[in-house]
Amino acid sequence: MGNKTALYQSHVDMNAKMVDFGGWDMPIHYGSQIEEHNAVRQDAGMFDVSHMTVVDVTGAQAQAYLQRLLANDVARLKEKGKALYSGMLNEEGKVLDDLIVYNMEGWYRVVVNCATREKDLAWMAKQSEGFEVELTEQSGLAMVAVQGPNAIEKALTMMTEDQRSITSSLKVFQGLESGELFIARTGYTGEDGLEIMVPEAQVADFWQKLADAGVKPSGLGARDTLRLEAGMNLYGSDMDETTSPLVSGMGWTVAWEPADRDFIGRSALETEKASGPVQKLVGLVLEDKGVLRGHQKVIVEGVGEGETTSGTFSPTLGHAIALARVPAGTGDSAVVEVRKKLLNVRVVKAPFVRNGKKVFE
Repeated sequence: MGNKTALYQSHVDMNAKMVDFGGWDMPIHYGSQIEEHNAVRQDAGMFDVSHMTVVDVTGAQAQAYLQRLLANDVARLKEKGKALYSGMLNEEGKVLDDLIVYNMEGWYRVVVNCATREKDLAWMAKQSEGFEVELTEQSGLAMVAVQGPNAIEKALTMMTEDQRSITSSLKVFQGLESGELFIARTGYTGEDGLEIMVPEAQVADFWQKLADAGVKPSGLGARDTLRLEAGMNLYGSDMDETTSPLVSGMGWTVAWEPADRDFIGRSALETEKASGPVQKLVGLVLEDKGVLRGHQKVIVEGVGEGETTSGTFSPTLGHAIALARVPAGTGDSAVVEVRKKLLNVRVVKAPFVRNGKKVFE
């Protein structure tokens, strides 16, 4: 038996199929992964993401600490609640984890992955030495993601007046407190929506009210196909401690300026950047029959070989897609070895789908 979120019984009561995910018992689907995927693309779906780890960073040197810890620069966050996405790197410039950090004016809220919780907390604590900073894990908070073109509208119907006011004011990639809730306009699906932190004692009622408002309970299966269509990385698949952000489609998250900000891993990344990364992360499109999965060989004629990092059948597009790490010189075509057959694929720039629409050429 794994760890259970405060919504475990709600999932069971809604006939979810439960699976192990990073040591947590989580719903993979509630009957139909395809229906849940389509609900998020066309209407509104919700996910239990309470297994994520929330850490508040406080103290006089909170900003200086995070500027050292993260490849992106929190000093860029000028507005209260504004968030950024960043890699947390080791000294070799490899990705220990990816995360979101919110500027709460005087302190910061960081959300990291569940499977890397213990490693992340130990690393963050170690790097805090010498800084006037305090790290507090908010283990009493559950989190619900409400995603889709009608997600915010439906969520507003079950909120208090103050919660509606805060939610309506949010810009994309911003999170603000409303009483005991923390409401953020963020997500992992390529659709507009919210990620809402709720005290564990209240979250089952909150979840049921969302369901009553017409938001479809959705599992990890749909969450994975949605994030892959949106070209979003999954830690442990598309990047990990053996890969740098420069070969993982995360180069845009590295803040090189100011030049004197000595973030962890900077020296190694500068060396890699100067010599030129030998690989890159790309999107693959298989428009013929077949299914792309992770860890399939990618062959680029005259250039070299790579490997798929994530792959799936895209419900929105009706064919298989994948992310792959390939030689830097790869052009617009390649072949993938699938069950001892070589299948032609197009090489495109992710994402594949955004706001329910195909976006690649």
